Amino acid sequence: MLTRNTTTEQGAERAPETAAAQTGERPAAPARSKGAAILSWAITLSLNVVAPIMTYHALRDHGWSEFAALLTSSAWLVLDSAVHLAWRRRLDEFAVVTMVFIVITAVVSLVGAHSARALLIKDSSITGLFGLLCLATLLAPRPLMFYFGRKFSTDGTDASVAWWNGLWRFEDFRRSLITMTTVWGVAYCAEAAVRIVLAFTLRTDTMVILSPVMIYSVLGCLGIWTAWYGKRSRRKGEARAKAAAAAAQS
Repeated sequence: MLTRNTTTEQGAERAPETAAAQTGERPAAPARSKGAAILSWAITLSLNVVAPIMTYHALRDHGWSEFAALLTSSAWLVLDSAVHLAWRRRLDEFAVVTMVFIVITAVVSLVGAHSARALLIKDSSITGLFGLLCLATLLAPRPLMFYFGRKFSTDGTDASVAWWNGLWRFEDFRRSLITMTTVWGVAYCAEAAVRIVLAFTLRTDTMVILSPVMIYSVLGCLGIWTAWYGKRSRRKGEARAKAAAAAAQS
């Protein structure tokens, strides 16, 4: 009797998911835990942003090389991954990607910059490498935006992560994340190429002002486009799901 009831309950729990998979309708997101979300973001921002930046500048002020300061500051990201692994029993891909990017930046810093123009070109190549990283993940089982989306769209609890992971079985969800990753990769590769060309053609003092403007403009435009495209893809997916459900009932 116990086995029969347990099986029945499991079947009842999976019924909405099975129906959603058949109609193409995405399951609703579980209720987000505000406390878990705040704690997760506090750890992420502290160990991925604040601590590495403070460590880097402190070490540079004490005469450390750019390469050594960058690599040492990335130790915070290793700590973040360890905390996430101990807390959630899984690896935090967001921290891993951030750590890879810092290591890439450290390697690029080894290239000597003997002039302001060379320094501008070196900085441009870093954003270009991020674009290439985005494009490279298109060959992986999941594109980069899948992990970024999971970081920003869930509270880090098992239920919300399982919900996000489960969305991968929907074709429109997969297509939207692949498109987002492609657009980010192409945009940053193009941005880097344009900045490198401008570094050779414009005055250095002009590029010193223009370069950060371009960086934040591209980031802002990509953020706005990503939010718009994500909502648009969700609406189109829901419309297709309703049409499929109506066709199944008729």
